[in-house]
Amino acid sequence: MRNNGTLSDHGTPGTRPRRRRLRVAVTVLVGAGLLATAAPAATAATAVVAQGAPAGGGPSPTAGSSAGRVDRGSLDAAVAAMVKQGGASAALGAVREGSRPTWRGAAGTSDVATGAPVDENGRFRIGSVTKTFVSTVVLQLVGEHRLGLDDPIERFLPGEVPNGAAITVRQLLNHTSGLPNHTSAPAFDFSKPDWAESGRWKDYRAQELVDIANTFPPSSAPGAAWNYSNTNYVLAGMIIEKVTGHPWNEAVERRIIRPLGLTRTSMPVSSPFIPGPHAHGYLQLPTGPVDVTLQNPSWAGPAGSGISTTADLNRFIAALLGGKLLRPAELAEMQRTTGLGDGKDYGLGLSRHDTSCGLYWGLTGGIPGYSTGVFGAADGQRQFALSVNFYDLSDREAAGKAWDGLVDAGTCAGRG
Repeated sequence: MRNNGTLSDHGTPGTRPRRRRLRVAVTVLVGAGLLATAAPAATAATAVVAQGAPAGGGPSPTAGSSAGRVDRGSLDAAVAAMVKQGGASAALGAVREGSRPTWRGAAGTSDVATGAPVDENGRFRIGSVTKTFVSTVVLQLVGEHRLGLDDPIERFLPGEVPNGAAITVRQLLNHTSGLPNHTSAPAFDFSKPDWAESGRWKDYRAQELVDIANTFPPSSAPGAAWNYSNTNYVLAGMIIEKVTGHPWNEAVERRIIRPLGLTRTSMPVSSPFIPGPHAHGYLQLPTGPVDVTLQNPSWAGPAGSGISTTADLNRFIAALLGGKLLRPAELAEMQRTTGLGDGKDYGLGLSRHDTSCGLYWGLTGGIPGYSTGVFGAADGQRQFALSVNFYDLSDREAAGKAWDGLVDAGTCAGRG
């Protein structure tokens, strides 16, 4: 089965084991055929802006004791390198320590056609990081005893998929269900001009996506292997609606976005727009780059349609790992990894990331035009979020090195 890798949180064969977890954004785009061959326009000059400054100006938040651990020079250099050497048209990053932001930075341009400056507080598509929000809602329902992780999905969605009585809710969330991936269908081959020209405007319903997945054979028996499938989270969204009586995106809004005050986070169903300031996203085709900022995200749905900012993602992962969204029992289940193959570090919509300065939990994701990551230290002392708009991936090694450098700086620079 062809796997284009988009909306994925796994690496590709040949990457070194330690780096596999960090290079996801690059391999997501490579796997999807999103390979740029043209150099960024001359207007896409690198410019790091407003490092460490709070939104709207004012004194730097780095005066406190926790800010003393931030190596702003390394962070500034890393976000700039994402554009200079990494083939990105824009890159954003933000670090949060304790309960306050301690660094924000941006490089590149928000639009290669106009050279408009990038906004460090801009919004972006978060791809598979959406899955962490969806999994959190499912685990909240587990904590409320409205469903069980080991309940068969047939209980909630009778007849939706073959062998539903043998597939559990847990197996949807950790990608061990064996269900095929609907984005492996030709309609979602993002390397073909058809998707950019017409496919990105098509409106899909969850049932249609499941029906597409059902045309493929299963990848394995339930629980036997780890195989990334976006269809798992389409079904998780359908279960949320079945149990709560509200669409998955409304449940995320009510249970996470509003309580945490994530005012720049949204979970669109079919709107092609990104509200507010944002960097444009580009898809590389044989004929050259295409601006795919506008796209109907219904093909991704609860597997990857979300929009957010670095500040909101940091607040979310801090609240999640800090026990503000889940009880200890459910958070422990979220962090129980599969131990299987490429997904050995994958839990329930959350991945383990071993860094040079300690353990982080988070997720990375990609959707045409955008690559995202969010990481929270297990000790709760630091959170880091980034968004990258890859434009020229002709040098994959340089892109991977720049991505790794930015993640390393964001998670560990200044932490010793």
